[in-house]
Amino acid sequence: MRISRRIALSASFAGAMLFSAGGAAALDPAARVNPEAGPLELFSFGFKAYQRGEKLEAFEALRYAADKGHPGARWKLGKMYADGDGVPENDYEAFKIFEQIVRDQDEDGGGYTNAAYVSSAVVALGDYLRRGIPSTPVGSDLPRARQFYFHAASFFGDPKAQFELGRMILQGEGGKADARQAARWLKLAAEKEHVGARALLGYLLFDGEKISLPAQPVQGLGMLTLALKSASTTDAQWIRPLQEEVFAMASEADRRTALAYAEQQLASAGSASVAKN
Repeated sequence: MRISRRIALSASFAGAMLFSAGGAAALDPAARVNPEAGPLELFSFGFKAYQRGEKLEAFEALRYAADKGHPGARWKLGKMYADGDGVPENDYEAFKIFEQIVRDQDEDGGGYTNAAYVSSAVVALGDYLRRGIPSTPVGSDLPRARQFYFHAASFFGDPKAQFELGRMILQGEGGKADARQAARWLKLAAEKEHVGARALLGYLLFDGEKISLPAQPVQGLGMLTLALKSASTTDAQWIRPLQEEVFAMASEADRRTALAYAEQQLASAGSASVAKN
């Protein structure tokens, strides 16, 4: 695939694009889906129906829009299938939709005018190929998953892809293990405030042994503590044991400094959020 290195949009921006349909020619909310309408009009209708909680109607409109080539509609359909959001969960159907998004964009010349959607689709394909989809032709393929993450991490600057790639390289999944290279990818994702990347990078920095660097116990414990405080319930399940492990090994002085660092970072993030609003 031909990719522009200047594009560095995160996959999360795809969601923002989907729900910013300002200027679209909206249909009457009370009207039924018109299969003959244009793709943008159908997308707008589906978007508004989704906002109202009318997900079956939204799905129908988005499906028509997707059939007419609207990239945002295709992406949302894939997400709905993947999450079981308004339709029965169907990972294989989601996989096929995301694969088509990437294939179509590549066939268009690789310019990536819909970069956010493509980036999100590439990451989703990596996720599916990493774990496989039971009872379908999509089996676990770690080398290919690693390639997809590399694609999104390198050309789109996607933080989730950078984290997943770093984790795979660290563990030697789908290729050679290289802790130093893994740390570089984790650092890129951590700089974009990816919680998992902060945790793993902090763990590596604490003693520095795996990445052949001097130990940085304060920074390592601080990053792990910050990650734990910011983590979702799911992420906290694997981050907590790492944080507790290094906390037990740290000196009392390093603990106090690391905890102060984490609190300061959380306070700064909170202030920045308030300022934006």
